[in-house]
Amino acid sequence: MALSREEREQFLAEPHVAAIAIDSGEEDRAPLSVPIWYRYEPGGDVWILTGRDSRKHRLIEAAGRFSLLADRLEPTVRYVQVEGPVTSTEPGTEAALRELAGRYLPPDKVDGYVAFALKDHGETVVLRMRPQRWLSADLGRV
Repeated sequence: MALSREEREQFLAEPHVAAIAIDSGEEDRAPLSVPIWYRYEPGGDVWILTGRDSRKHRLIEAAGRFSLLADRLEPTVRYVQVEGPVTSTEPGTEAALRELAGRYLPPDKVDGYVAFALKDHGETVVLRMRPQRWLSADLGRV
């Protein structure tokens, strides 16, 4: 059964590791689909942080849009998928990195991860996407 607007926005606001999918732009290749950390607040844009020189960033820049799928298995199988246009791209910051890391990691691991990422991941960008199309379901309510 599909989720209500409020249910799907609240679900997407929870800290799920999502899968992002981007058109590869290549006739003989499927879309790029990889796990990613993200941030969303109901009624707002989804944002991700990725490497400025990454394939992911190049494909999003070329396509101008991407989709994101968040799901869970318990207590019921539930998912929310959003797709939409990129609304802005801005340089990544330590504050953005810290915000995402704090959403997914235990507090005592955030500083270590941020130090590692700043040293080893290179320059990053924040990409914002405006959800335009939604798919959702809670299979436990069927």
